[in-house]
Amino acid sequence: MNHLLWLIPALPLLGALLLGLFGGVLPEWGAALIGAGSVGIAAIIAAAIGIHWYSAAPASHVFIQHLWTWVDLPHLNIGLSLYLDPISLLMTLVITIVGFLIHVFSSEYMAGDEGYSRYFAYLNLFVAAMLLLVLASDLLVMFVGWEGVGVCSYLLVGFWFHKAANGYAARKSFVVTRIADIAMLIGILLLAVKLGTLSIQPMMVRAVQLWPLGGFLPSLAAGLLLIGGLGKSAQVPFQTWLPDAMAGPTPVSALIHAATMVTAGVYLIVRTHVLFLLAPDVLVAISIGAAITLLLASLAALVQSDIKRVLAYSTISQIGYMFLAVGVGAWSAAMFHFLTHAVFKALLFLSAGAISMRLHHEQNIFKMGGLHNKIPLAFWSFLIGSASLAALPVVSAGSFSKEMILGSVWFDPTIGPILWGAGLLGALITATYISRVVFLVFFGPVHSEVSGRYGLRIMVPLIILAVGSLLVGWLETPGFLGGNRMVTVLLRPAVGAAGIHPAMDILADASGYIAPLLGVAIAYTLYRTGYWQRAATTQPSALRRLMHSGFGFDAVYDVLLVRPFMALVRGLRHDPVDLFVTGLSALAIRLHRTLRRSQVGQVRRYAGWLMVGSIATVAILVFK
Repeated sequence: MNHLLWLIPALPLLGALLLGLFGGVLPEWGAALIGAGSVGIAAIIAAAIGIHWYSAAPASHVFIQHLWTWVDLPHLNIGLSLYLDPISLLMTLVITIVGFLIHVFSSEYMAGDEGYSRYFAYLNLFVAAMLLLVLASDLLVMFVGWEGVGVCSYLLVGFWFHKAANGYAARKSFVVTRIADIAMLIGILLLAVKLGTLSIQPMMVRAVQLWPLGGFLPSLAAGLLLIGGLGKSAQVPFQTWLPDAMAGPTPVSALIHAATMVTAGVYLIVRTHVLFLLAPDVLVAISIGAAITLLLASLAALVQSDIKRVLAYSTISQIGYMFLAVGVGAWSAAMFHFLTHAVFKALLFLSAGAISMRLHHEQNIFKMGGLHNKIPLAFWSFLIGSASLAALPVVSAGSFSKEMILGSVWFDPTIGPILWGAGLLGALITATYISRVVFLVFFGPVHSEVSGRYGLRIMVPLIILAVGSLLVGWLETPGFLGGNRMVTVLLRPAVGAAGIHPAMDILADASGYIAPLLGVAIAYTLYRTGYWQRAATTQPSALRRLMHSGFGFDAVYDVLLVRPFMALVRGLRHDPVDLFVTGLSALAIRLHRTLRRSQVGQVRRYAGWLMVGSIATVAILVFK
């Protein structure tokens, strides 16, 4: 079964090629069939490989499929090989299955759009690039997939390019992530030069053999890779591109924010965790940055009025929890939260899209209300996703993964209790802001007319993801709920058993379950007293404006980076380097125009110039 691995990225790539070449002549059903079908078949193959792997994994828990040699130099050999281990298997399953459901949802959501085939071509190419990223056995091949998802995100965020704001958002996401990617590329080149290979596993072995714990080179290399991961995963200070990326179609937001692009940074660190273990200072920096990110993003989500921007900031915050886990070496906890987050965040975004479809694409939560009995499917789907995001105890997948992270952080020997406190506070705020959305959107008076109805292509993905949000958390449960360790057992051959600790003391353990419930209670109290509604109609305070702007990062970057750069562009509009070349061109044109005046068509004048030239030539020869 493993020999079919190459088909998993190849099928979406083939779908993208077919849609790119023939999409203009295909009917909508044909484009949807190719787009969703290619990813669906890839998901079936991935699931079959996963079942076979769990029942009869290779002895080494690694399967490498060499496809062809890309670069063959005396001291450098780069092959296009696919590397399947428990980490990449989990990523592949999530990308293909959740990606397929998003494709199916898109086939109805995007119906009637003039760029229908182009949309599915971009979506297929995005999935193919992400699969190449997670299956690559070589850092350079991974970087190709890494840049591929960056290009596709630019195309998808700016899909409706006729709106200037969408084009700006697409350029912003592309530029910000490219800045971080430059650091990552430098880190890859540093590793290649110092360790003599770009193949990930041999590279990790050589790093352990050649570099000391806490040395300068491993810290530098890990730091450079980290910058690339922070940019792709929208963590401080690169988080500003993600809220603006909501300009794209809602299913695009579900794909980018749930199972693919924004989790690439987490995957990169887990995949190269051996290198990061050699750089403990970098791990501490990851933990601190993650704590800051999850708190700032949670507070920003607390005051947003656009339902998609609330979910965007929640994505930044939840990825922050994953980085918090990897910062303390809890690799399994990070990957488990990746799994649960992929399911419930896809559910939340698709539910938000289902809501806006029935409200003429309205996204302002204060223009909604009273929808719980008018669109019950969207209500229950969003409620289940919200419960998982809020980590409501036992009934939601997010509760299990978030508790696993907080438990791992608690036992960190450096600043564990501080990080745990930040994570707990983030859980409280998360439950508050998502409950705020639920109360404002689905309860109270109706503010917008509901129209239309859903087809099966909307309903089925929502139902499947809702069931997943309720059940997937039971793959990894605490001891008092059975102690299932399916994710840990799957990942142990690749990352070991790091992050599995005995239970915390009862007060700390209970706090993790009480905080989300307290957040819901706070949100309900403020809703019943009308605080949220009044806040939307009154002049916001300076603090509220600061929170709404994402704590002013865009304004700071505008002053420090954007304006100076644009001033430099204006100054170099007539490039000084080109003055010499353009000067020669201008001189040649001037001489041409001067000589052209001598061409008057009079033979006597030509003869006169010929005589003058002859006399001058004789004079030079005689008197030189």
